[in-house]
Amino acid sequence: MIVIGVGCGPGMLTMDAISRLGKASKVYGSERAIEMVRKYIPAGCEVNRIKDYSHLDELPSDAVLLSTGDPMLAGLGHLGDEVVPGISSMQCAFSRLRLPLTKAVVVDAHGKDQDAAIREMLEEVARGRIPFVLTEPGFDLEALAKEMTSAGIDCTIIVLENLGYEDEAISFGKADHLPSVSSKLYSLILVKDG
Repeated sequence: MIVIGVGCGPGMLTMDAISRLGKASKVYGSERAIEMVRKYIPAGCEVNRIKDYSHLDELPSDAVLLSTGDPMLAGLGHLGDEVVPGISSMQCAFSRLRLPLTKAVVVDAHGKDQDAAIREMLEEVARGRIPFVLTEPGFDLEALAKEMTSAGIDCTIIVLENLGYEDEAISFGKADHLPSVSSKLYSLILVKDG
């Protein structure tokens, strides 16, 4: 099975991914992923919308599985015999903010212990790294701000919503004035001040 990263938003598909899609006979993906690549799927290709992700390991060996963003950034890449990268939300965010990827570190707070994720974020900031945080619905920014204040860490909190889409929004804040959040799913970046 080939897992293809479709990018974090429309127009962020690589030329390699377009070429591979053009040869596909069976494509599987979420509604969103399929719509992002529909014009590159060849006529006659069997297209399957995935609603239940618990049986992906049972897909046929000639399947092309679409993964939003990059398949190896909390994506479906672990399922593939071959993985075609996509432009990740992290790459997009760091480019938009003109931050060096050489200082980036990924913190996965999606489906994880939130307190442990917050500790990890702040440890990385203290090391001089720039954490890119994959959040989940209900991530508690106030808990993050409280821990930042307790640890004496002064940094800018950046909320990134809908990267790559027309309604993309980037908000900046601090522990005492949190950035605005209007969607359930968003990413965070913490940048140490000074």
